[in-house]
Amino acid sequence: MLTIDTLPFGSYQTNCYIVREQSCESCVIIDPGYQPETILAHLRKEGLTPEAILLTHGHFDHVGAVRPLAEALGCPVYLCKEDLSLPPVMTDGPLHYTHTYTEGDALALAGLTFRVLQTPGHTPGSVCIVAEDAMFCGDTLFAGSCGRVDFPGSSVADMRRSLARLANLTENYTVYPGHGGPSTLREEQQYNPYLKGLL
Repeated sequence: MLTIDTLPFGSYQTNCYIVREQSCESCVIIDPGYQPETILAHLRKEGLTPEAILLTHGHFDHVGAVRPLAEALGCPVYLCKEDLSLPPVMTDGPLHYTHTYTEGDALALAGLTFRVLQTPGHTPGSVCIVAEDAMFCGDTLFAGSCGRVDFPGSSVADMRRSLARLANLTENYTVYPGHGGPSTLREEQQYNPYLKGLL
């Protein structure tokens, strides 16, 4: 059974996710944007050892705690290489990573398989990460909305294609966005105006 701890941090309330199998002491960290010491304290409290840090995209509010965590934990950091083109104003300096991933990659981590779906638009390298029945969407999809496309590196045309892709998926994933509460893909397909072509 998938266990997901949601830790919202910072003025943007960016969701950091700790993902693991219920009986497993290994885990994966998704989008640690802020407060590395708080994340480390949570890991110690739960007795968890991260096998990797996965990033849905490279904006500063999703990556701010990556370097100190990676240095403290000694774990690899995965990022889609297209986000290496983001200007420093959007990343708060050089992005820290050890590996890149791309469309269709499947990572065996913490007793789970994490699959990568490239969904550019909010950033050139935005991805959704799927594990079992959960989809971690970063800032591609929110409950009732979608990510902004007026930032440097954003693309309206790419976002339209990415949202159309999500609108046509047949699986009913639980959607875990970069900000705000969870939803389901079926609910978003039915009610989210941006999955109906509003953008």
